[in-house]
Amino acid sequence: MPTASTDPHVVPSSTSSVPVKNKKSLWTNLGFQIVVAMVLGAATGFLVPEVAVPLKILGDIFLRLIKTAVAPLVFLCVVVGVTSAGDFKRVGKVGLIAMLYFEIVSTLALGVGLLAGNLLGVGQGMADATRANLAQGKAPTGAAAPHSTLDFILNVFPDNFIGAFAKGELLQVLVIALIFGAALLHLPAEKRAPIEAGLNKISDAFFQFIHLIMLTAPIGTFGAVAFAVGSSGTNVLLSLLYLILSFYAVVAIFIVVVLGTISAIFKINLFQFLNFIREEIYIVLGTASSESVLPRLLEKLPTYGCSRQSVGLVLPTGYAFNLDGTSIYMAMGVIFLANAYHVPLDLGQQLGILAIMLLTSKGAATVSGGSFVVFAATVAATGVLPLEGLPILFGVYRFMSIAIATTNVIGNSVATVVTAKLAGEFDASMAHDAMARLRAERAAAA
Repeated sequence: MPTASTDPHVVPSSTSSVPVKNKKSLWTNLGFQIVVAMVLGAATGFLVPEVAVPLKILGDIFLRLIKTAVAPLVFLCVVVGVTSAGDFKRVGKVGLIAMLYFEIVSTLALGVGLLAGNLLGVGQGMADATRANLAQGKAPTGAAAPHSTLDFILNVFPDNFIGAFAKGELLQVLVIALIFGAALLHLPAEKRAPIEAGLNKISDAFFQFIHLIMLTAPIGTFGAVAFAVGSSGTNVLLSLLYLILSFYAVVAIFIVVVLGTISAIFKINLFQFLNFIREEIYIVLGTASSESVLPRLLEKLPTYGCSRQSVGLVLPTGYAFNLDGTSIYMAMGVIFLANAYHVPLDLGQQLGILAIMLLTSKGAATVSGGSFVVFAATVAATGVLPLEGLPILFGVYRFMSIAIATTNVIGNSVATVVTAKLAGEFDASMAHDAMARLRAERAAAA
């Protein structure tokens, strides 16, 4: 890993002064530990499923620990980002560009999902499977509750300052952070300075808190993968396996073609950038949670050339408004249920459902399972798709959630860099230096 990812506050001034480091053991590399944990977890799930299923608690503990810091860390980063900008013109410029980008790319993701679902025929031939409850778990309680536009808008605004943090409502935390940041900007400079300094110090403490938690990532990964394979890996029917493989293929195409095209337009080397965030991708692949790497990305992307203000504003907002993987999953899931239950959907109905998904996909929980809850709410909101089909998809959701979370992370990381470039908040020389440090460190560790 680059030095910046472990200590983002010490950034070398140039590539020519990269310090010579002692060769580190491969076993000390977090990314390698995650991969080993995934392999061991999968083997445990296949060989001794009765032992693997209870290991779910290891993954749950890790994600719970991560969740304890995410809401306050998002609050701190957004507030510091707003106050560091100095004025609302700068904040508004970055925010407007980000929201326009999010809506355009989210719509593309939904469109790709619907198109792929129709072309690949996911769910066809499932007449027998729909009569069987293939899931070993149940659909989330209350999944059938309506999720209207008014419900969504109302839920964005908190009725309790502390409650938003306690419930982990990311959209509500963002609203509080923006208002709090605006309030600080209205204070005289002499009153604002000590508050800003204090918030920065608290933010540093939370980052160190996350660093300690990340030491347990391989253990959490092992437990999560063992449970996923042990609980349902051997019970997946061919039709559901086809859905999983189709989904992985579609998200891969989306990343390479759609995000690759966007990156090329803005002169970003996508594969080089993916190499830069490689360890974060490994963590997401192991934990199936995009939330698990949010703190690391908040530290790491500024070393790639994005201003801390833009990262602090765009990345947390993207976690609520720019969930590309979730959008593709929801679109393909809708087509799967329609085909499985022989519910004909004409073009007009599919476009109507797409509009619903544009709304419901916003604010999806960033931990594993959140996308399914939002998908269930979308199915209920359509009024035409069978709710009894939800347990079938829930049985294999864990396998799909890995691709969902990974796509969400990559999409939001690219979005942050693109927004920073459009807003004039990007330093290309820092990106060049960051990649040089990365190559030097990996060469030294080889």
